[in-house]
Amino acid sequence: MISIETWLNDEFLTSYWADGLIVSTPTGSTGYSLSCGGPVIMPEADSLVLTPIAPHNLNARPLVISSKRVIKLKVSGRENVHLVSLDSRINTLNNNTTITIQKAPYNIHMLELEEESFLETLRKKLLWGADHRN
Repeated sequence: MISIETWLNDEFLTSYWADGLIVSTPTGSTGYSLSCGGPVIMPEADSLVLTPIAPHNLNARPLVISSKRVIKLKVSGRENVHLVSLDSRINTLNNNTTITIQKAPYNIHMLELEEESFLETLRKKLLWGADHRN
């Protein structure tokens, strides 16, 4: 377990006592964040999600924030280093490192297939509306 001091726009939010913290975009919200109790967010939402991983305190819940916020994280724990994972890349950082996360000043264009919508994919994968009693 580690402690993650979390700041939003230089205002202290909280210290998460947890196994880690997921910072997710709407595109990433239905993966790892969802499996840790985070919400599903529509792809067009201009937001980010902070989802603690196995938090020590029961009051630590996922938080949806504006993508305009600058997130700063500072990790401490029993060891002098911690791991950071970003899109399957892993790096070791010293605990005195401040991690800053903010939206890039540009957007990327995503390819969306016309055969299936985001909502249709959610219904299929999460079995929304399925009643196996009938």
